[in-house]
Amino acid sequence: MREQRTARDVQTTPRAVARRGTPLTGMAALQQRAGNAAVTRWVQRKAAGLDEHYATRPTEHPEWGPYQELTKAAGIPQADADDAWQLLLGGVDSQGALNSEAMARTSDRQEQREIRATNTWYHEFVELMTKHLEIETPTMALWAGGNEVNDYAVEKGHTPLARTRIGSVLNVLELHPDWKLTGPMWSILSKAFVSLATGPVHIFVRAYDPDSILIRLEVPQLRLVQRLNPNVKMIWHPLYTGPDGRTREISRDCQLVDNAEYDGRDACVGTLIQYLRLFHDESNAKAAPAHKSMERLLTANGHKDGV
Repeated sequence: MREQRTARDVQTTPRAVARRGTPLTGMAALQQRAGNAAVTRWVQRKAAGLDEHYATRPTEHPEWGPYQELTKAAGIPQADADDAWQLLLGGVDSQGALNSEAMARTSDRQEQREIRATNTWYHEFVELMTKHLEIETPTMALWAGGNEVNDYAVEKGHTPLARTRIGSVLNVLELHPDWKLTGPMWSILSKAFVSLATGPVHIFVRAYDPDSILIRLEVPQLRLVQRLNPNVKMIWHPLYTGPDGRTREISRDCQLVDNAEYDGRDACVGTLIQYLRLFHDESNAKAAPAHKSMERLLTANGHKDGV
């Protein structure tokens, strides 16, 4: 027989617990943010043998201490941070079942991604953290081609997702070593970040991959935002990193310069591919991933040996 919840029981929610300075409790925190229906589904999956991944003991997660320090430094209120932590762990816990469901239901990769992205825990997390996705510079940045590109965008005065309040926290944490369990969270978060664009968005590309989050998710979402707000413009920048580690932009005449802006993706990517084909130094390990990406793309499009 199910026990009746009392007023005292209700006071074990994350916000109430945080006010008392007591560590989070698992089930009450889950109910606080995701609702009883979601918790019921979660309990059913647990009974079926899904690994818990710290969802019922959130303060025992190895990254709990660093997470507290990082969220405090980022200016995220403790109550929000505590709720968000429980939602993240609930998301990790639930993602495995969604991944299995996606594989069982369809062989279409896009449909599989859509199923994986229905994780209600991650959606609740992103909804809670949207106010902490605001940028502190005039312009937003998107990028592809490695973390160095993220740093380059920051040096240029723009704000990528990883430099927002919540992005800066997540970027240095490891919630779980399996990307298949955390990747959908980043996809949902990236889409929410792009949706906040109100002006020009600078897009930095050092390697082009049609299957990257930038191309298959962020740019399409940005185009939807553009339809509602003509002030949102995409400014593309093709990049190349030399053997000395210095990253520069590629002009239309294939010169490395300090700034090269393109209105469209095709012109930007075309210039990037042209430069990699003609001027890439095989001994330059810094640009090797970008060159290999270019070769795969050309081969996939019918160019023998990437030529």
